[in-house]
Amino acid sequence: MISAQAWADTRRLWDYHQMGHTVRPCSVAIGLGSHDLGVADTAVALYKRGMAPLLVFTGATSPTTRERMPRGEAVHYRERAIELGVPPSAVLVEPRARNTGENIRFSRALLEEAGAEVSSVLLISKPYEERRSYATARKAWPEVEIVSASTPMTLNEYVDSIQDAHLVIDMLVGALQRLLIYPNQGFTIEQPVPDDVMEAYERLCQEGFTSRLLTTDKPST
Repeated sequence: MISAQAWADTRRLWDYHQMGHTVRPCSVAIGLGSHDLGVADTAVALYKRGMAPLLVFTGATSPTTRERMPRGEAVHYRERAIELGVPPSAVLVEPRARNTGENIRFSRALLEEAGAEVSSVLLISKPYEERRSYATARKAWPEVEIVSASTPMTLNEYVDSIQDAHLVIDMLVGALQRLLIYPNQGFTIEQPVPDDVMEAYERLCQEGFTSRLLTTDKPST
């Protein structure tokens, strides 16, 4: 059983991880690869609304996506976008990135090779990864404006989509830990963390929601 306090703390983390940016037209939309095809669906929806003339999908495979997306996350995202009606010419694929830092750096290089002029990026991630993706992009690509976006959904809806509440809480806790430690390692810009969010994070750690916490000196961004 997950206590009422743990759920309240989880909601604090969920709200904090989302940037609350107002989506606006950008030079390009970059969809960060993961197990979640909803990222591709959201990228397509934003493309059809005229929020970006070009989509970049970035991501190789990981232990959690190798079976579901054997051709690579970015390739499967591209196939999904074309299936939903995006012209192939409007989709670029970056198939090598294995962490968020590489997602940004490799996508930037791909766009430079394509001759795309980029002054702003619509950065599309899983809902609980908005803030960390933003902080990573601001560190790796400070020259452009970053607008964060994800599939609009509540915490309850996300838990229902994953079908594992404990895992979702673990992921939220792990994402916050990275926001705390990555600035000192040069992976992200620093993000202020309100006291109530820190207190919620610490309680959840004490409750054992720790499977996604880093324990090595060489984390993956």
